[in-house]
Amino acid sequence: MPEAVIVSALRTPIGTAGKGTLRDTTAFDLAHHIVGATVESLDQIDPARIDDVILAEGLHGGGVIARHAAITAGLQTVPGLALNRHCAAGQSAVQTAAASIRAGMDSLVIAGGVNSASTAPRALTRVGDEWVPWMSPTHPDRPDAPNKDMSITVGWNAAVEAGVTREEMDAWALRSHRNAVAAIDEGRFKEEIVPVETPHGLFAVDEHPRRDTTLEKLASLKVLHPEIEGFSITAGNACGANDAAAALTVASADLGLPALATVKSWASVAVDPSRTGLAPVEAIPKALARAGMSIGDVDLFEINEAFAAMCVATVRLLDIDADKVNVSGSGCSLGHPVAASGARMLVTLIHELRRRGGGVGVAAMCAGGGMGTATVIEVPAP
Repeated sequence: MPEAVIVSALRTPIGTAGKGTLRDTTAFDLAHHIVGATVESLDQIDPARIDDVILAEGLHGGGVIARHAAITAGLQTVPGLALNRHCAAGQSAVQTAAASIRAGMDSLVIAGGVNSASTAPRALTRVGDEWVPWMSPTHPDRPDAPNKDMSITVGWNAAVEAGVTREEMDAWALRSHRNAVAAIDEGRFKEEIVPVETPHGLFAVDEHPRRDTTLEKLASLKVLHPEIEGFSITAGNACGANDAAAALTVASADLGLPALATVKSWASVAVDPSRTGLAPVEAIPKALARAGMSIGDVDLFEINEAFAAMCVATVRLLDIDADKVNVSGSGCSLGHPVAASGARMLVTLIHELRRRGGGVGVAAMCAGGGMGTATVIEVPAP
């Protein structure tokens, strides 16, 4: 089988949903922008050689944004695929592209994800004679795993099982903000970010991280469920709602294109929905085993901070060196543009490993309904 390599990795800045700079920029706009920028970055490649565009999307009515973006980017003969695995969808899009390339079916695929929480259409469903707001549930509703409240299903349940305290959650969230702000100030994101022209001006820097947050401020926030004894999930130790897009070009190594990284392996898993936050604990070892590796072989991890609790729990249960995890921030600081997050994590992971001279990286995340995924990449030394 040909190896699947990544030859470009780009993303937009991440906006804060509803009130941020991307509040009037639709998912279609973001997709057009990131796919167009990706095609432009592949200036040594004839666009006619691109076999497919695979974009994760969510809450956009069941269309295929990928095909829409392909047409806008001038790729008239390139089809599109819409993919959804909830929070893990952006990463699964890249995995799907890599699988097609390793199977010899395709040789060049643009894959990633797009999310506009600010402009996502709202759905209605009929209950009796009334039309009420509706959102597709991630799993059958249960008291111990409510399908409309991830603070319990993902955050709190993981905290209880792994014994994560409020103090540990807040400390992790603070660390996330500090890491993200440091990455911004040091210019670490410049190579991976494609600025976006918006109705509110040129948007070039992630706006969600809080420079002024402190442990005291985080500790003062009210918990989301005071009626639950000991509950310690707050808005401060949870991810944000965000807008962004990210795309990577996955190619057959046989094409001989300069590779930023090689996709070594991946694995998607499922656990009981009540343990959704702990799905990365299953996915990471499984993906590493498929690459013939173990935790100790990994130089950097990106573990999506849907909630600080599940990230602390994953690090604890897998005995991961925390200094290798989310060194440039994650969901609590950068934010969680759901359908784009998995691809965004891979983009950031690749560029940070390149900055450090290469190495092995793992991106992992949980996803609604008791799912999780992990991808192992290797970045060559320069």
